[in-house]
Amino acid sequence: MSSTVDYREVKRWRLILGAAAEGELSRHGEGGGIGFSEDERIMDEALATIYDDTSGAAGSAGGSGRSGGKEKSAPRLAKWLGDVRTFFPEDVVSIIQHDAMERKGWKQLLFEPEVLASVKPDIGLVGTLLSLKGQIPEKTKDTARMLVEAVVEELVKKMDSDIRRAVTGALNRRQHSPLPSVSGIDWKRTIQRNLKHYDAERKRIIPERFYFFDRSQRTKEWTVIIDIDQSGSMADSVIWASIIGSIFASIPALDTRVVVFDTEVVDLTEQCDNDPVDMLFGVQLGGGTDINKSVAYCEQFITEPKKTLFIIVSDLYEGGNEAALVRRMRELREAGVKTMCLLALADGGAPYYDERLAKRLSRDGTPCFSCTPAMLPHLVEGALKGRDLSELARRLDGNKRGV
Repeated sequence: MSSTVDYREVKRWRLILGAAAEGELSRHGEGGGIGFSEDERIMDEALATIYDDTSGAAGSAGGSGRSGGKEKSAPRLAKWLGDVRTFFPEDVVSIIQHDAMERKGWKQLLFEPEVLASVKPDIGLVGTLLSLKGQIPEKTKDTARMLVEAVVEELVKKMDSDIRRAVTGALNRRQHSPLPSVSGIDWKRTIQRNLKHYDAERKRIIPERFYFFDRSQRTKEWTVIIDIDQSGSMADSVIWASIIGSIFASIPALDTRVVVFDTEVVDLTEQCDNDPVDMLFGVQLGGGTDINKSVAYCEQFITEPKKTLFIIVSDLYEGGNEAALVRRMRELREAGVKTMCLLALADGGAPYYDERLAKRLSRDGTPCFSCTPAMLPHLVEGALKGRDLSELARRLDGNKRGV
C-alpha cells in the first residue's frame, strides 16, 4: 500500500474516531499531523457536533470518543444540516440525521422552520414527524407537510406501477378465455336490451344475448383490507403500508379498506381515498396493541370471502385476546379469505416479533413473514391468483423470512 493511500486512511480513521484519536493517529500523518483540507475540517466539525464529547470544534482536546456535544442553537443546527448534506452521501446523511435526533434530543428543533427546511426528507424523518405531530407548532406545520408530501410522492412513484401491474395481471388472467365469467355479466344492460323478450306467461325475461363488462373497466372485483399496527416500533411499516393502501384505493378493481389500530381502531379509508398524506397524519404512532379487536372490526367489510385479501401488518405482540385472535383468523381462512401477516414492511433487516404467535397463525394457514416493499406486488398477485403464499414468500425471499 502506498504512503498516499496510507495517509488517506489515516484521515478517514481520524474522521471516524474523532478528536480523541488525534494524538495516536497524527504520528502516521504527513509531518506528524493530520492536515485536514478545508472540506475535511467542515466534515470533522459536523461529525464532532453529534459524536464528540466536545462542543464541536475540530481538533479540540479532551473527550473519550464520539458521544455528544450540547449545541442546540437552531441557526447553528441549520448550518450543520447544510454541511452534512453537502459533504456526505445521501445514505450517510440519513444515518447522521437519525443519530442527531436520537443521541442529542434534537427532535424539538424540527419545529423550527429554518431547521426543518434544511433536513433531508426520508422515511425515518416522516416517522419522527408523525410521532411528534401533536406538538408541531403552526409556524412549522406547512413545512412539515411539504416534507411528508415529498417522501410520499417518492414512495408512490417507486411502488405504483409495480402494484398496478401485479393487480391487473392477476385479475385479467382469464381475458383470453372463450368462456365469459358469470361474475362479469352486466346485468343492467342485459336486462334493458332483453326487455322485448319478456315471457308474460312465465313472468320472466328470456335473454337472447348476455352482455359482459369489459374486464379493464370492471370495478370492485376484490376487497383488500390492510389492518395496520400503529405501535411505535412499526413506524416504517406503517408508512409503507399506508402508501400501498393509497395505491390500492386508486385501483377501480379493488374495494380497499385501510384500518390502523393500537388498543383502539381507527378507519382511515376515507382519508386514504382522498390523500395519502392526510391518511398518514391520521396515524398516531405508539400505544398498546389489540389485534383481535381490529380483526373483529374488519370482519364487517368481508362480504365475499373468496374475493377478499386480508393483510395484517404487525409484529404480533398482542395485548388483547390472543386465543380469540387465532380463532378469528382460522375462521376467516376456512371461509375462503386470503390472509397474510407482514411482520414488517420495510427495507430493513430482520424484525422483532412474537415468534410463538406467528407460528400459531402460520400453522392455521395465515403465512407470517417480513416483506420488503419490492416483494409485496408479487405477493399480492400471488394471493389474487390463489397461489400458496407461504411457498411464494419463501421463494421470493430466499427462505430467509418465512415463518
